[in-house]
Amino acid sequence: MPDLWETFGRMWTYEFMVRGIVVTAIAGAVCAIISCWIVLVGWSLMGDALSHAVLPGVVIAHMLGIPYSVGALAAALLVVGLIFAVRQTSHLKSDASMGIVFTTLFAIGLVLVSKNPSNINLSHVLFGDLLGITQADMWQVLILGPLAGAVLLLKRKDLTAYAFDPVHLQAIGLPAWRMGALLLVCLAMTVVTAMQAVGAVLIVTLLITPGATALLITQRFSKMLLIAPALSVTSTIVGVYVSYWFDTASGATVVATGGFLFFAVWLASPRGLRGFLKSRRAAA
Repeated sequence: MPDLWETFGRMWTYEFMVRGIVVTAIAGAVCAIISCWIVLVGWSLMGDALSHAVLPGVVIAHMLGIPYSVGALAAALLVVGLIFAVRQTSHLKSDASMGIVFTTLFAIGLVLVSKNPSNINLSHVLFGDLLGITQADMWQVLILGPLAGAVLLLKRKDLTAYAFDPVHLQAIGLPAWRMGALLLVCLAMTVVTAMQAVGAVLIVTLLITPGATALLITQRFSKMLLIAPALSVTSTIVGVYVSYWFDTASGATVVATGGFLFFAVWLASPRGLRGFLKSRRAAA
């Protein structure tokens, strides 16, 4: 059997693998940053909604011969606007408005795919192609990812106030809906960034797992913003290596690695199963 370290070193000699790792690490780090707010605000379904609802934009972009990230971003912003408009102008709750908008647009995307089956590789859109990322894809991620991350970090105090106490935010003269809209736009950009690597189906895990894992480790939000990206980048490198060693789907392996990491922390954390069992024994 080849030496583990030798195989790990050999993995970095392939340009396509390095490109895939870099793109996924950047996308995962940005997803991890925004996941800290998503977990606190309770917008897990929003990430799932956006990741599926961008399909029409991807299909139209392919039909027009433009980068699919352009169509995906346009569709994501449209979804954000529709969800926000329906929620603000009706008595429907957030989950209902998200469910209606994302299923409708996802269905429209499938209809468009059925009319152009030879032009669209649906499996790459849904499940990603981490090791097939091109130079053009990498530049799109290098632009959108850091841009979304920079906006989030620059406005982190206002966004944190929105997550913890939107009433107080309103009282100091900063409309809460603006922060909500800003968070949604950054979420749209992040979803488009992550689609390059893991596809629409697995994005929701990148948008939830790092923040949830960091929340089990610390209660300080400033530390969460450091821990979550570190966990995501670690999951990326380990996941790609495991997929290289066992010849498995790279994107799915990266996501699964993040899930295993979450459960390991959950088992050992005082804020997870360990703490729960300890409190039960103390109560008994």
